[in-house]
Amino acid sequence: MKIVIIGSGNVAYHLARAFTENKIPVSQIFGRNKSNLQLISEEVHLPYSHTQLEDADLYLICVSDGSISDVSKLIKKDNCLVAHTSGSLPKEILTGNYRKASFYPLQTFSKSVDLNYAEIPFFIEAENKKDVELLQDLAESISEKVMVSTYEKRKYIHLTAVFACNFVNHLFARAKEISDSQEIPFDYFLPLIKETTDKIEILEPKFAQTGPAVRNDERVLKAHEELIKDEEQLKIYKVMNESIKEMYEL
Repeated sequence: MKIVIIGSGNVAYHLARAFTENKIPVSQIFGRNKSNLQLISEEVHLPYSHTQLEDADLYLICVSDGSISDVSKLIKKDNCLVAHTSGSLPKEILTGNYRKASFYPLQTFSKSVDLNYAEIPFFIEAENKKDVELLQDLAESISEKVMVSTYEKRKYIHLTAVFACNFVNHLFARAKEISDSQEIPFDYFLPLIKETTDKIEILEPKFAQTGPAVRNDERVLKAHEELIKDEEQLKIYKVMNESIKEMYEL
């Protein structure tokens, strides 16, 4: 099976690495950013082009959600399988007479961060059973966690990921604003963050909750509110504490 990866960003880079590390042949990496493609090609030793899309049996589109539809129009071959890697879009966003699918890796990707690809969950969706099995076999060559899904379920998977990753990271950024304002190295909070994330591997998150809100400690909550001068930080602090209290019926 001839595989072409379309894209030159973080997802394309990591899929190219994952395939290479697991000895899955890739015929080409194709995209519009020549310099990014060249860097990926040099690292994983795969051919690339920003002008000529090679013929393939499977095209994996790894571009931003807003570009998927337009990029999919570049594929003129009818008898092939095309899958995007978006968590939030249906496979029908793909425009063409080819067979459509979704090949969604549940992870936040950065080129500068090495990943254990075997631990990354993949969610598979396709129009027919044969293509589901093909993509499932491909994903299982990379990962130990592969699940056949539907678009309806994938929407909730993506929503959960936003809560579990994007919102949490935003709280890290807001926390760093506070520590920076007092010239406290944010590095000092990393062991606490690590312990928090490690803990939910053995405890359900609801049972791992600590802090003044779950203790209903109004004295500490009020003292914190008086410390916070930034309106946005104060709003977040109050909303989060009210959510905690509501969950534990305090």
